[in-house]
Amino acid sequence: MMIELAFLNRIILLAAIVVGIANVGLLSGLFYFYWNSFKQLKSKFTTGLLYFALILLVQNILAIMALAVFLIMGIEIHELGGTEIYSILLLVTIAQVVALTILFKITWD
Repeated sequence: MMIELAFLNRIILLAAIVVGIANVGLLSGLFYFYWNSFKQLKSKFTTGLLYFALILLVQNILAIMALAVFLIMGIEIHELGGTEIYSILLLVTIAQVVALTILFKITWD
């Protein structure tokens, strides 16, 4: 049972990293769009959007780095509770990619 949970945890962590990379791509695109808007408008609103995208971008990069280190070094919770925590982390990351995809589509239309 312990080996099965460890394998499942690694799969969940890897999935969270992949979704996090998608978040970085979406946030990079949003930052690019907001930067171009800021250069033209120089408004407080576009400044706020730049900060928003930049902070989320940094957060996602740090999260990916942390998860990658955990995965590479084998730092995992091998009990059932660990799998639940990793699953919740993956669901939060998926929710973020859905929200960013919607924002990206609205921004580029």
